[in-house]
Amino acid sequence: MTSASLENRASALNSQLESLDLAGRLALVAGLEGKAVFTTSLGIEDQVITAAIGTDKLGIDVSTLETGRLFNETVALIDKTEETYGILIKRFYPEQDDIDAFAAKYGMNGFYDSVEARHACCGARKVKPLARALEGASFWITGLRRGQSGNRAETPFAEADLDRGLIKINPLADWDIETIRAHVVTEEIPINPLHARGYPSIGCEPCTRAIKPGEPERAGRWWWENDEKRECGLHVPETAASAIPQQTSPSSSPLSSSIAR
Repeated sequence: MTSASLENRASALNSQLESLDLAGRLALVAGLEGKAVFTTSLGIEDQVITAAIGTDKLGIDVSTLETGRLFNETVALIDKTEETYGILIKRFYPEQDDIDAFAAKYGMNGFYDSVEARHACCGARKVKPLARALEGASFWITGLRRGQSGNRAETPFAEADLDRGLIKINPLADWDIETIRAHVVTEEIPINPLHARGYPSIGCEPCTRAIKPGEPERAGRWWWENDEKRECGLHVPETAASAIPQQTSPSSSPLSSSIAR
């Protein structure tokens, strides 16, 4: 499909999805020709989507990026969610060679030292596994919302992802956090206990802190960086996100024995 065709189809879908509720939006995408993949970070928004997919038994693949540095609470929620909704959440892990190469160049926790290093870590642990999760997909479903950050304020319901050659679907684009929380209570959806401890947005453990009163929802992500619109490269391209050094020998790194948490 050409770029123009992809953009035209995304525009048409955006108009269709706008008038539907969450269940209708997901059912519409599930009924389209082509593979649909939902990638969940197990955050509160994503749990709402997973619950809808599982409850209605929709033909949508559910996947997660198991970066190797997630909170224990997040990892435990994967299993609990599978049991609650009778679904399989496919786990995609980083390649050990990529982790070793990052550690050899920057140090295992070198992402604190520079934006370049942080993007490289996200590239190894998130962006490259995402590419495998989306192999063969025509539609990528996400939990993006307009209220999450300034970078996401104009999030549409459907948009062309020209780099990946698919259409990104954001079924919660117009939901605010109060609506999300109320829905979770009404539907008794299991969520990450870290949300109650001041973590509205949860990523890797070393890169996430609780937010302070009055801070934006995503202020706790990569908090040591100054850019308020900071992202990991999954939804906003980062030129440095793929800056993973090539490793000549798997044994050359002293950290090659395991993926450190």
